[in-house]
Amino acid sequence: MEYGLIGERLGHSFSQPIHQQLAGYDYQLRPLSREEFPAFMEARDFRGINVTIPYKQAVIPYLDRLDSRAQAIGAVNTIVKEPDGSLTGYNTDYDGFLYLVRHLDLAFEGKKVLLLGSGGTCRTAAAVARDLGAAQVLVASRSGRDGCLSYEDAMEQPGVNLLVNVSPAGMYPDNGGCLVDLDRFPALEGVVDVVYNPLATRLVLEAQRRGIPAAGGLRMLVGQAKAAAELFTGRPIEDSRMEEIYRRLKISLTSPVLVGMPSAGKTTVGRLMAKELNREFLDLDALLEQEAGKPIRQIFAEEGEAAFRRMERDLCARVTKRGGPVIATGGGIVKDRENWFSLRQNGVVLWLDRPLDTLEVDPNRPLSCSREALAQMREERLPLYEGCSDGKIDNAQDQDRAARTATDFFIRLAGR
Repeated sequence: MEYGLIGERLGHSFSQPIHQQLAGYDYQLRPLSREEFPAFMEARDFRGINVTIPYKQAVIPYLDRLDSRAQAIGAVNTIVKEPDGSLTGYNTDYDGFLYLVRHLDLAFEGKKVLLLGSGGTCRTAAAVARDLGAAQVLVASRSGRDGCLSYEDAMEQPGVNLLVNVSPAGMYPDNGGCLVDLDRFPALEGVVDVVYNPLATRLVLEAQRRGIPAAGGLRMLVGQAKAAAELFTGRPIEDSRMEEIYRRLKISLTSPVLVGMPSAGKTTVGRLMAKELNREFLDLDALLEQEAGKPIRQIFAEEGEAAFRRMERDLCARVTKRGGPVIATGGGIVKDRENWFSLRQNGVVLWLDRPLDTLEVDPNRPLSCSREALAQMREERLPLYEGCSDGKIDNAQDQDRAARTATDFFIRLAGR
């Protein structure tokens, strides 16, 4: 291959579309087992490659030289084959991480920084933190060896101001992982997670829920790719291209998620949005019935609401691991706080609201079998819809208009 990415597991990677948009060259993903890795590096059959977990340090013995930054950090994520066939290693993760923390407007000067994970990206994040004036940089790992804290010991550091996850914790397909309890860090001012799939890990969502500035690693990925593409081609790329590509990619990877009362129009509006956005449409209630082999009213009658909610939670967690489709949810999905994290990890959550007197009474559904039941349900759920959602869409009359409004709102929020 001419250009591409090597690593052990690459099913989560978005690097290919980023590089192709940045510079137009063919960019391939080449997963390599640890047994295949040495032969690939010895063959040198490429013009330029990026390197990800677990080879950012393992590639160094195969290189002829390192640039000063890569040498100081001790990790390489970009390799360029020179005209004479020699290999030079660079660390463009530095550029990407710097782009990310500057966008979050996090102040490192004089701050206590805790890094979660001790791999190659840890070295890069530590270098950026020190260059930005951090007073102290601590590293935590599972083993707690080689000068690292254990994760439990790390949570005995209440003075931590900035927290950075540089481990694979929470990365697809193992969504939901989180190494620390943020309540143990009362001085926390910002959280950064280099994981970009899902777009928001549990760590990021927990921080945002507490009002702490936080972001995942998609901007870092775009920033390091821009620096790598400049090294591959020898041509500068305008900085404005980073934000343009980031915004386009993030919108494409994000799901519009519709929550709201039964009969609020989620399915109808969702289908209209899917058509407008050229996306797949998923109705969680319909999927659940398909998997269960029986209607929801029968599940309630035979197994009870608690069993239904467990089935709903499991389905929600699975369906939302990857973003993109338009998703319509069941009216009660917001009752389980765990679903909030699942829906938001790759989604913009829109509350579709409709006045009580326009909602349909359904005698086949025990929770909405009468006007009184609907009124009680609405009163109980309104604060849940408000708490879970990124915004409210009025669906009182014209569903086409509601779909257009929801689509515009989604694009604006997803591109942030």
